[in-house]
Amino acid sequence: MNPIHILVTGAKGQLGLTFKEAKHAENETYVFVDKDELDITNTSALEAFFAKYNFQYCINCAAYTNVEQAETDRETAFLINADGAKYLAEVCNTFGTTLIHISTDYVFDGKKTTPYVETDTTAPINVYGASKLQGEDHVRAVLSNHFIIRTSWLYSKNGKNFLKTIANKIQEQADLKITTAERGTPTSCVDLVDFVLFIMRSNNKSFGTYHYSNEGEVTWYDFGLEIAKHYTDYDSAKITPVAAFKTQAQRPAYSVMSKSKIPADFRRDWKRSLKRVIDSLT
Repeated sequence: MNPIHILVTGAKGQLGLTFKEAKHAENETYVFVDKDELDITNTSALEAFFAKYNFQYCINCAAYTNVEQAETDRETAFLINADGAKYLAEVCNTFGTTLIHISTDYVFDGKKTTPYVETDTTAPINVYGASKLQGEDHVRAVLSNHFIIRTSWLYSKNGKNFLKTIANKIQEQADLKITTAERGTPTSCVDLVDFVLFIMRSNNKSFGTYHYSNEGEVTWYDFGLEIAKHYTDYDSAKITPVAAFKTQAQRPAYSVMSKSKIPADFRRDWKRSLKRVIDSLT
């Protein structure tokens, strides 16, 4: 098999770490970088870095993901999520690299009541979503050989995420209040990584935008209850549903995405995927 050289940005985030832990094929050589090793907003640094390697793929996991903080730090959010994506697309275009860019369900306004398809109108209602949408637009404008993969409610055993936060609170026997105001789909980083690896290993040339999440739709409260089921010494009655919290950033009330473009083998039930990740925590 021909050797494949792959760059993964955002290597210290939960998705980047999951890529690092994944089983790599013998012909795959990975370079994992975080912002300390490679600043995707620095065009000269990007060009010099790409010139050292012959990357066939760049998987962009680098992102500004603090939805609340983005409301008051708009400049940084757009610098990383929009400009950074543009600069990566430009350097990928120069060096003949296929870009796999991770995006978000938050590019939608949440006014639908049925799952969003890839061609639905985008209308983000917070700064984070707007910055990610602009990143998508830059990638499409600059680079034909790209995959934009929108995902939702990511969690893993790594980093900071809803699962780990709730699991820690449960182990502390804490009372919890969790919102019912938003409906979406929790997604295991392991499953998303599996799908991205499938795209590369199948030499897929059907470039464009894809939706990837696990199967099902729940509120954050439902998600919390399901996590609690795996901790038998915790009384789930200690979890209280609340209509909404006062936050700086608006969130889409409904952001479930259709996976009609995804092969059936990769459409995985969210509860089963959650169990696998919880089992890896213990």
